Amino acid sequence: MTTTSERLSETAREVSKRVSQSVFDGSRLRVVLLVDVYDGAQQQFLEAYEQLCNQVASVPGHVSDQLCQSIENPSQWLITSEWESAPPFLTWVNSEEHVQMVEPLHSCVRDTRSLRFHVVRETGGAADQDRPGERRLQAHPRIGDGVIRHALTFTVRPGTEEKVAKILSDYASPKAQVDATTRLCRTSLFMQGNRVVRAIEVRGDLLAALRHVARQPEVRAVEEAINPYLEQDRDLDDQESARMFFTRAALPAVHHVSAEGQPEGFRQALCYPARPGRGMRLAELLAQADSAAAEDPASPLLRSTVFQRDDVVVRLVDVRDERGAEALPADARLAAEVRELLEAEATPMDLITDRRSPDA
Repeated sequence: MTTTSERLSETAREVSKRVSQSVFDGSRLRVVLLVDVYDGAQQQFLEAYEQLCNQVASVPGHVSDQLCQSIENPSQWLITSEWESAPPFLTWVNSEEHVQMVEPLHSCVRDTRSLRFHVVRETGGAADQDRPGERRLQAHPRIGDGVIRHALTFTVRPGTEEKVAKILSDYASPKAQVDATTRLCRTSLFMQGNRVVRAIEVRGDLLAALRHVARQPEVRAVEEAINPYLEQDRDLDDQESARMFFTRAALPAVHHVSAEGQPEGFRQALCYPARPGRGMRLAELLAQADSAAAEDPASPLLRSTVFQRDDVVVRLVDVRDERGAEALPADARLAAEVRELLEAEATPMDLITDRRSPDA
């Protein structure tokens, strides 16, 4: 019997030429964490890792992990883990449980970098060759456009929305060129109620771009100005406080699709408040609907990126005209399932600012 998830995975494979990013194709996931440990803190790091390893072993979807130490620089470590697919990993890594799990690592780690990969091909022993149906490899490599998409979201105290919107719209854009290989392409900022969503498009290294933006005086001034209005307290001068805030604010892109060869359109965003524990499934259904729309020449959809973290789902779309995108899928069956997963009605967000760098 074919499950719904399997049907969605088949759809993603069929439109792989248009879908440049997706976590919903059902293939296995390899996660690589590069870690730079403080000198003299190796034993503390090992103890923290063992504790984390014991906890993550019981997380649904986790398969295995390895801890490796550099043969050239003993301060450099590598943690790799394998997951049945991307959704269970993202559900865990974006949870408050994960934030608390990794906290013991922070005092002994100078820097980390997380990389996530779908397994496309692999070479195994005879035992693996006897079970090809269990390998769940990605059927086709995706063809990207060289742009990395990410978003941040946070809430402000009710009643301060107008003040926050003015602060966020009245600032000078930061320098677009980060380094020789990284450039900021576009930043779109939306609000709906007291929720703020900042969507970022980058060519090159996303982490380098985020660090670059955080160091810009004009951006730092804006961040300081909205501090009194945030629902979650933060101190940007305290590295741990800032790190925790932006960890919780991360809103990863889980799916991106583009209609082939289409011009620029009108940018909009819609917020989908999911029922508890149903955010990933809701994002999956929206991704399926937008993948189908990208194949339809009559559809107003030009591009769509679905962002999801916990029960917050945001759909960023470029459409042909100002009439806008429909909140619910055109397919009646999908629309009915989406309604069942919503805690409240899907709502268009207000565009506060949309800035594109020259030559983006």
